[in-house]
Amino acid sequence: MLVGTPLDGGIIQDGRRLGKPELCLHTCGFSVNRLKWTTMSAFPADSFKDLTEANAEYVKSFKYSELTGVAQRGLAIVTCMDSRINPLSVIGMRSGDAKILRNAGARVTEDVLRTLVLATYLLGVKRILIMPHTDCRMAENSEEEIHATIDEQFGVNTSSLEFRTTNDQLGALATDVNRVRSYPLLNKGVSVGGAIYDVKTGAITPVDC
Repeated sequence: MLVGTPLDGGIIQDGRRLGKPELCLHTCGFSVNRLKWTTMSAFPADSFKDLTEANAEYVKSFKYSELTGVAQRGLAIVTCMDSRINPLSVIGMRSGDAKILRNAGARVTEDVLRTLVLATYLLGVKRILIMPHTDCRMAENSEEEIHATIDEQFGVNTSSLEFRTTNDQLGALATDVNRVRSYPLLNKGVSVGGAIYDVKTGAITPVDC
């Protein structure tokens, strides 16, 4: 599929005018850049077949249509992308109760702060739990080691990225907790705490920060 934008801001797709960008962003499924042509790729259905089939079963018994975007229990959790962690189950909550932010190592980045600001003003968040975990590679290897491993195994130089590894997980947790607490744009009265999740036992250990 060939898509482009003429000087008047309309959209041309395979020789047909589709209209102004604001009218077809959602139907065309792409980000409009004036005078920029792009080739659209088909959704890789075979790679995601198990997901779409499972979703078809999921919608048959879907029971969360009454939920809103507000965190019903007033909580946001910042945790790692590690697939061993099911954040809501860990603290006895369900869909709709909390906002979940995940990245490698459960680090507080600029994007995390941006999201927390929105959550504390607009989405009902009154408390924030930062929850890294045991047996985390981001706390067991240095930046240099991670970059070297990727380079050695895949031949890609990722040194332009900062992965935010740490050799002091508790110290990094304290830094991140206090970074959130002191962030000037965060809504007032928000409680911020840190805890370590144990991937072997399922327990969370609160940490004084």
